[in-house]
Amino acid sequence: MADERPMPRLFLIRHGQTEWSINGRHTGRTDIPLTAQGEQEAAEQAKILVGEGKLIDPKNICTVMVSPRIRAHRTFHLLFDHVPEVPHHVSTEEVREWDYGDYEGLLSSEIKQKNPTWNIWKDGCPGGESTEDMCQRVDNVIAKVREHHRAWKEEGKGCRDVVIVAHGHFNRVFISRWINFPLCLGTHFNVEPAGIAILGYNHRNLAEPALNALNLYAKPI
Repeated sequence: MADERPMPRLFLIRHGQTEWSINGRHTGRTDIPLTAQGEQEAAEQAKILVGEGKLIDPKNICTVMVSPRIRAHRTFHLLFDHVPEVPHHVSTEEVREWDYGDYEGLLSSEIKQKNPTWNIWKDGCPGGESTEDMCQRVDNVIAKVREHHRAWKEEGKGCRDVVIVAHGHFNRVFISRWINFPLCLGTHFNVEPAGIAILGYNHRNLAEPALNALNLYAKPI
């Protein structure tokens, strides 16, 4: 039976556009809403991708992990409120954005004025999360997702898919760690607002994690 089950997937979704995602301010714990365009883009994604028989089919979803920030929470509801039964979901700090600490709300150019050599992928954020903190948090979430996937594939427990609705830096770190890359290589993955990534496995093998798709139907900034 295990060989006959479809391979499990993770849909990793970035929240829709905000004022700070437009102007490039580092938005960690600051709780700001989606723009009107951000709401529209998430609603358009829902029509295309979410629903019975569509790519993200609620009946295939085991659980959804949603960042508590309003921009992620609202994105989740825009994606799923039109379906007859909203899938099981939890709001959890585990998938919050990187805590930027002293650099919260600043542009990269403003941070460079304070620290000309700063690179988040190597230095982390003073007063916030280090790269080690971020790596550990993301790895813990990955372990939980992979246990859902293992239980489905090997034992038929639960459902095929997991969904995470989170943030730009979080998702870039997550993609890098999912495919067993160092955290710092997340800099090479561009994650657009309202973009959807699909993470899965090669050769029907849970030991071969893979990136299957990135920024589905997202509109580049």
